[in-house]
Amino acid sequence: MYFGRVLALLAALAPIPALSEGERAGDFDYYVLALSWSPNWCATDGDDRNSPQCDPREDFGWVMHGLWPQYERGWPSNCLTTARNPSRADTNAMADIMGTSGLAWYQWNKHGKCAGLSAEDYFATAREAYENVNRPEVFRKLNQTVAIPARVIEEAFLKDNPKLEPDMITITCKVDDGKTYIQEARICLDKDLSPRYCGTDTVRDCKATGTFTPVR
Repeated sequence: MYFGRVLALLAALAPIPALSEGERAGDFDYYVLALSWSPNWCATDGDDRNSPQCDPREDFGWVMHGLWPQYERGWPSNCLTTARNPSRADTNAMADIMGTSGLAWYQWNKHGKCAGLSAEDYFATAREAYENVNRPEVFRKLNQTVAIPARVIEEAFLKDNPKLEPDMITITCKVDDGKTYIQEARICLDKDLSPRYCGTDTVRDCKATGTFTPVR
């Protein structure tokens, strides 16, 4: 663990690489698993887009926004790859954990290609990462909108995932129409999907108290 902290410190002292698009697929250091609280996303974005993810008949809680290849500082995107794009069946099959097939397609194009995997293997890896994380059930029991400090969200994930440490997860917030919402839980993983310390540009916890909307 100490060695990992030293590496993170050295990475922090290094210059930030220029972020460009079209990097070589498979050239990255670790993954960030981004879990979005669906009711909040629907309140700030999804309802306005008439997203099927926000249909009242659905009951999404923590959905997978994406599994993002990451550098120690910075990240690749829209990488060059010879892998075939996923079929409609492939993206439809991810809707149960991502909310919509459209998000699965978008995430493949922007982030998945950078993993250096086929679309099938990338989605299988993303699903495994998602299923490896215990998403705290306590938040699904809310029956009204509440204000929750972001640190409480992190503490719940740490409690339900004993292998996680505070510097392996970060909670983000989003301000919409002057109101702060809890946005995502982002968990850092090695390429074998074991938890690891996040890079310095990923560990930027929201310090605010944010709105938390119950599952519909």
